[in-house]
Formats: sequence, C-alpha cells, structure tokens
Amino acid sequence: MRPVRIEDAVDAIRACSAPPRMRTRIVAIDGPGGSGKSSLAATLARALDASIVHTDDFASWNNPVNWWPELVERVLEPLTSGRPARFTPTSWAGAEREEVVIGPGELVLLEGVSSSRAAFRPYLAFTIWVATPRGTRLRRGLDRDGDDALLDWERWMTEEEAYVEREQPAAHADLILPGDADLWS
Repeated sequence: MRPVRIEDAVDAIRACSAPPRMRTRIVAIDGPGGSGKSSLAATLARALDASIVHTDDFASWNNPVNWWPELVERVLEPLTSGRPARFTPTSWAGAEREEVVIGPGELVLLEGVSSSRAAFRPYLAFTIWVATPRGTRLRRGLDRDGDDALLDWERWMTEEEAYVEREQPAAHADLILPGDADLWS
C-alpha cells in the first residue's frame, strides 16, 4: 500500500462535493488532543485557501466535548443557509476574545476534537482522522501547556476516549493520517 501524502489529502478535498442543500464544503479534521490536527489544518488552509473553525473555540477544560450544539447553531446552520458563521471563541486564558465571522464560501475546515461527531456528519463534505499514539499526544500537550496541566490533560483524554469509543470517528473518516509521521509540519 502506498503511503498517504499531504498532497493526497489536498487532492481528495478538492474533489469532494458539498452535502445536499449546502454550498459550503465543510471538511472535518478530527483526532484526539495533541494528535497534530491544528498544524494539519493550517497546512491545508494554506494549500486550499480555506477558513478554519477550531472546536477549541467552543470547548474548555471543563467542557471538552459537549459544547457541540452551540457550534451547530452558530457555525454549521448559518453556513448551510448561506449566512456567515459568527461566534466568540472560548477564553481559555481568561482574556476576552473578539467575535469571529466566517463567510459562507467554497471551503471551511472544522478542526478539533470531535469535529466529525455524528451530529455534524450531515454538514460534512469530507472527514480526516489524525491517528497519533497517546504518549506522543500527552507529551505534545504538556510541552504546549506546561507540566501543571497534567491533571487537565488526563481528564481531557478520558473524555476524548469516551467520545472515540461511543462514536468511532475513524470508522467514518474518508482519510486517516498518521499524526506522528511528520507529513505536514
């Protein structure tokens, strides 16, 4: 089997079609925390001239996966009807953040943990699952957030594992990429 290259993902996304009743093609980039989703999304956004919506703009340490109704209401439904998505991102560090507006367009990347959940699938044109070993993900998370975040990361990973067990997102993915293979960094 030929290894997957980032160019393969770009080509597959360019070839995908929006679901019925939608003009905007939404591509989910899902995977557990620290798997490499954000850097993949940044690479794909440059290659495809796409906007990115991060699920971390809706999640928090206290609510890692159950924020999804707000994303449907503020992002997916407006884009479906040809209106701009409008939301104020979660304030992880305490400082208030500015409202984000993403106009309906050709392509929007939905990046983050549980971005390909069952509730979102009717809106998705394409899904990518980023598979990365747990130890690598935890190391990346602590490198980014500091060792003091270990308890938060352990709690977060438990919530993610429940999501993965319940919804089996990799089984619904159009493409699975290895997040530890340095394909896009």
